[in-house]
Amino acid sequence: MRAASRTSTGPSRSRGSADTLSLCVFIDAFGWEILQRHSFLPELRRVARPLDTVFGYSSTCEPTILTGQAPRDHGHFSFFYYDPPNSPFRALAPLRLLPRSLTQRGRVRHWMSRGFKMLSGYTGYFQLYNMPFEHLKLFDYAEKRDLFEPGGVLSGAPTFFDEARRRRVPYFLADWRASEQQNITALEGALDRGEPGFAYLYMAAMDGLLHEVGNGSAGASRVAAKIAWYEEKIRGLLDIAARRYGTLRLHVFSDHGMTDTVAECDVMARIESLGLRFGRDYVASYDSTMARFWFLEGRAEERIRAALEEEPAGRVLADETLVEWGVDFPGQRYGELFYLMNPGVLLNPSFMGIKAMAGMHGFDPTHKDSVAMYLSNVEVDAPPEGLADMYSLACAEIALVEGGG
Repeated sequence: MRAASRTSTGPSRSRGSADTLSLCVFIDAFGWEILQRHSFLPELRRVARPLDTVFGYSSTCEPTILTGQAPRDHGHFSFFYYDPPNSPFRALAPLRLLPRSLTQRGRVRHWMSRGFKMLSGYTGYFQLYNMPFEHLKLFDYAEKRDLFEPGGVLSGAPTFFDEARRRRVPYFLADWRASEQQNITALEGALDRGEPGFAYLYMAAMDGLLHEVGNGSAGASRVAAKIAWYEEKIRGLLDIAARRYGTLRLHVFSDHGMTDTVAECDVMARIESLGLRFGRDYVASYDSTMARFWFLEGRAEERIRAALEEEPAGRVLADETLVEWGVDFPGQRYGELFYLMNPGVLLNPSFMGIKAMAGMHGFDPTHKDSVAMYLSNVEVDAPPEGLADMYSLACAEIALVEGGG
């Protein structure tokens, strides 16, 4: 996930009691179901409501939040997609000769990813995960640029930070590469100086914790402690801001929830047993909760589709569902066929890893554990119903700050 901080070079202005701060706090994976089980900022929850998520992972959710567009329009879904002519990974082909006992280690993959990112000049979130080196030459990578910077979104769509830049509203943007505490400390300093009118605090650690412990009783105390820590930090930020700003507007939201893992399914083995050749008959990307396929030979689609329909742990997504969920990408960039696991069933092993996690997201976006949350200390004219609505909410907050509240 995204994990230092940036304040715009917009116009400086003296802070008086009439000035407004709009503080948006993004907490990765803090879903609506989790919020229902915890007392979180009760004195500030003038509005609290479920927030519809989108199909996919954070790599899909974040561009939707930033642009207000459906995935088909902003162009982001999973990180890897089939595109051999434009693959940047050809130079990594010799690494297929290394023993998998070495190259499947998480730490080894981390340093390989870090080195490749640096050499390639990528500024976005980049990870090779467990992608097989013998297949990488068939794929391109979606997030080469930092989504939060101008031109970072594949479609070229503007984000609400572009709106802040256009309006020259001073803003604070937490750095997703930094730790939560580093970003909080940086924001504390910015608020104490009265610098930003709009602030966006990115909090990513909840996602990792829920992957590790899930929603069950085994990790309940750790999750509760983390939520209490968020409460403490947010209250502390508001206390600092109250000394500099006349009006404080708080918006806290997430991108998705988390579903406990209840079973695993080896979809990869089922497909490989068909005797078809990867790269000649078909290409697949095996993500944590779904498998995506492209077909290069006529009989491959029929045989793969039949094999998947015999597997009760998931379902082939109908074209109508892809349209409804906004993932009917032009040119079928991210797959001609999507096989989605049932909520709680992990596709394992996968190209994302070989270790099953206690919690996962990326299932049916309408499932209760997938739904995100939104809460605020103010009522807005158009309360957000889904992730895409956060763009218009943020733009409205930026305009309000520009107008002096």
